[in-house]
Amino acid sequence: MDKIIVLIGPPGAGKGTQARLLNEREGILQISTGDIFRAMRSADTPLAREVQAVMASGNLISDELTFKVVRDRTSRPDAQGTYILDGYPRTLVQAEQLESLAEEQDKEIVAVEVDVPREDLLKRLTGRRTCPVCGEIYNIYSKPPKVEGRCDEHPDAELEHRKDDREDTVATRLATYDELTAPLLDHYRKTDRLKVVDGTGDLEAIYSRIEKAIK
Repeated sequence: MDKIIVLIGPPGAGKGTQARLLNEREGILQISTGDIFRAMRSADTPLAREVQAVMASGNLISDELTFKVVRDRTSRPDAQGTYILDGYPRTLVQAEQLESLAEEQDKEIVAVEVDVPREDLLKRLTGRRTCPVCGEIYNIYSKPPKVEGRCDEHPDAELEHRKDDREDTVATRLATYDELTAPLLDHYRKTDRLKVVDGTGDLEAIYSRIEKAIK
């Protein structure tokens, strides 16, 4: 049976990177709700206009509208087999909506939690620095530039520390994640569909664990 692979993990867990690797190596379609909503800002479809209106009003996009977006994207021909959902579901309500979609599409849900200790997450997030010229991402703890504060390829460019990666913002993001995601993890744990993988170590080791979990 084809699967809907749900990747769950806090900011900095590396879900997007692992989803891209699964797409490149296994041919599993990656569907990122973040990417979809960014594309919808300039798209001209009835659904995109609905999303744009909510964004323009400053309101949060509802679970119902998010589900419509996911359902629309996963109904396309390229999503007829197994696919990965990156960034959805985020809440228990969304998880329940996904159950109905999985039944409609005759697919099995496999939830994979990428587990990373809080200390490691803080280093990954607060240590990030970005080159404003080429977009290269460094980390002062794990991948420092050759010259402190400067891009290796563009030495005149001073690396930026994004507001989202500052300690107080990171703490808020992680607290929000914990609050929203605990019921989601319980939902998949109770139905014996939650696979927990160690999200520490090098990229290849983490990939191998996730690949094993989804198979």
